[in-house]
Amino acid sequence: MSHPLPPSESERRAERESLGEMFKSLSTNLTTLIQQEIALAKAEVSQATDKTKDSAKAVGKGAGLLGGAGVAGHFVLLFLSLTAMWALGNVMNLAWAALIVTLLWAIIAAVLALLGKKNLDRAQKKLQQATQDPMHHTRETVTEIPDTVNPSKETP
Repeated sequence: MSHPLPPSESERRAERESLGEMFKSLSTNLTTLIQQEIALAKAEVSQATDKTKDSAKAVGKGAGLLGGAGVAGHFVLLFLSLTAMWALGNVMNLAWAALIVTLLWAIIAAVLALLGKKNLDRAQKKLQQATQDPMHHTRETVTEIPDTVNPSKETP
């Protein structure tokens, strides 16, 4: 002897709610879901934009430091040339002074180049992270929309 299956939740709702109430509930829930998804998408885009701005600032700073290293490198060549010229012309105090100035500029150029490279590497990492997938949360939640919204599937 078989026992009849108890009615499902959707069958009980169909018995006690009118079609108008069901459509009203569907409309309200769907509107809320869409509003929440739009708010999430806006928040994700805003967050990605902020990260991109920060990365662009870091790239600018690194480029400026590398520009400073280029100027310092120019001075290295300038003073090295002056040192060689004066060393050949006068092998006394003037040549040693020019050599000390050249070494000082070489140290400055090396420090600026290292700082600039470090900044650019850090900024490049941040930029890659910021632009990787700015709307992944929205994509995840859109795929989790309840099957009740899909008209081709039966409501449980």
